[in-house]
Amino acid sequence: MEQILEQYIATFKKYAVFEGRAGRRETWTFLLVNMGITLVLSAVDGMLGMLLGALSWLFSLIVLLPSLGVGVRRLHDTGRSGWWVLVSFVPFVGWLVLLYFYIQEGQPGQNEFGAPPSS
Repeated sequence: MEQILEQYIATFKKYAVFEGRAGRRETWTFLLVNMGITLVLSAVDGMLGMLLGALSWLFSLIVLLPSLGVGVRRLHDTGRSGWWVLVSFVPFVGWLVLLYFYIQEGQPGQNEFGAPPSS
């Protein structure tokens, strides 16, 4: 659990880094922990009767830039431009395409976006 927390914080510290590469572990740790926190905050919002889920909405706003950063770096690791993150705006199909890209293995060795991630 401590290793997951350390990985999450390390990714969060690179909140506005859109250069370089991010491995699958870094990306999925960050995204899954964010999902878990959002679910907990949504439940708290529901118990408190907060209109529009204020806590989960605020958290989503806080992690927006770091999520984009790790997503772009993950796409770089697979040899794709970070602009592919915009495919998520295509209803339903866009998220599936992005999911497919995120689960692919990264390119071995150096690519146009830099050296492979260490983790």
